[in-house]
Amino acid sequence: MNKEEKIISIINEAEEVLASHFKENKDLAYKNFKKVMQAFNTHSVMESDFNGTTGYGYDDTGRDKLEDIYRDVFKAEDALVRTQIISGTHAISLVLLSILREGDELLYITGQPYDTLEKVIGNSIDDVGSLMELGVKFNTIDLKEDQFDTEKILESISDQTKIVGIQRSRGYSARKSMSIEEIKTIIKTIKEKHPNVIVFVDNCYGEFVESKEPLEVGADIIAGSLIKNPGGGLAKMGGYVAGRQDLVERVSYRLTVPGVGKEMGASLNALTDMYQGFFMAPHAVIESVNGALLMAYVFEQLNMTASPSYKDKRTDLIQSVSFNTEEEMITFTQMIQKASPVNSRFLPIPDQIPGYQNPVIMAAGTFVQGASLELSADGPIRSPYTVYAQGGLHIEHVKYALEMVLSEMHEKGMIQL
Repeated sequence: MNKEEKIISIINEAEEVLASHFKENKDLAYKNFKKVMQAFNTHSVMESDFNGTTGYGYDDTGRDKLEDIYRDVFKAEDALVRTQIISGTHAISLVLLSILREGDELLYITGQPYDTLEKVIGNSIDDVGSLMELGVKFNTIDLKEDQFDTEKILESISDQTKIVGIQRSRGYSARKSMSIEEIKTIIKTIKEKHPNVIVFVDNCYGEFVESKEPLEVGADIIAGSLIKNPGGGLAKMGGYVAGRQDLVERVSYRLTVPGVGKEMGASLNALTDMYQGFFMAPHAVIESVNGALLMAYVFEQLNMTASPSYKDKRTDLIQSVSFNTEEEMITFTQMIQKASPVNSRFLPIPDQIPGYQNPVIMAAGTFVQGASLELSADGPIRSPYTVYAQGGLHIEHVKYALEMVLSEMHEKGMIQL
C-alpha cells in the first residue's frame, strides 16, 4: 500500500475497534436529545420566539423561554442564558463575584483553575476588580492520585468557606476530568458536614457528555459557554448560569443592575442560533467525543500517550496527546490548522500569551471565533509536549484532520506507518 492507503487503513481499523464505543455514545446522545426535545415541546417553541429584541430588551419572550428550556434540561430552579455573557470565564466570574463578599473564602478542590481565572481571583490587591481586591480569600486543594482528596477537603472547609469550586474539565493540567459520579460523591460528603456551603461547578466542556448534569447530583450552581457544548456549533456568542433561584438572581443583578436582573438584555438576532444550537448540542457533543476516541486510539497505536485512553469513560470533550518532541507537537497543531475550514492557510507558531508561563501554540480555524466545540488544538510548549485537542462538529472532520496529521508526521520521519 502507498502512504495514503496505509493511513486510511489505520483509521478504518480504529473505527472497527471503536464501533461498540460509538454505538454506546450514540445511545447516550439520544437520551440527552430526548431531554432537550421534551423541553422544547413543553414550552411550545414558536417561530416568533426567534424574533429577538433591541435596546433595553424588555418583554423578550424568546429569550425568557430559552432560559426556561435550559432550566428544565439542566434540572435547575432558574437559568440565565445571555448574549451579554462573553465567555465561559465571564460566566464563572459572574458567579464568584456576585456571591462572595469580604472575609469569605473560595476553595477550589480540583487544584488551580484555568489560567484565565488568574486575574479574576487576583495575585495582589492591585488587581482591579479581583476577588482579592474585594477581600475574598482563595485556597486550592489538589487531587490525590486523580481523586478528590476528601480528608483534606473536609479539614480545609471553615466557617469562612462560602463556595467550594469544582472544575469539571482538566484545563492545561495532567489530571483527569471529573465524572458526574465522582462529583456526586464529594458533594454528598461535603454537604453532610457543611450543608450551607455553596457548591459551584464549572461545567465547561462537560454538557451532554454524560447522562446527568452537576445540578442533578447536588451542585448549587453551574456555569458554561455557548461557544462550547450547549451552543451546538451554531451559537455565535453567549454563556449561561443555572442553579438555585436565589443564586441565579444574584448573578443576574451582577450582569445587569440590582433590581433589574433578568428583565433586561436585548437578544438582537441571536436567538435562532441559540435555540437551534441547543437542539443540536447532544448530537454535536457526541460526534466530538467519538472524534476524540478515534484520535486517542490512533495515537496509542503509534506509541504516543493519549489521555483519556480510548478505553476510559468520558466526562468532557478534551483529548490530550503527548509527543516525544517539541517538533512533533508543533507539527500536529499546524496540521490541525491546515485541516480547518477557516484560516487554513495560516501557520500557527508558539508565542508568549499573557497569563501563561510558557509559549503556547494554538490551532483554531473555526467558524465562530474561539469555539471549542469546533475542532481545535492548543497547548504550552513544555515537556512532555502535550497538545489538548477538543471539538469536531462531526467525526468526518476529525478523520480528515487525522489523515493530514499522519501524512505530515510520516513525511518528517516522526512516525512509521
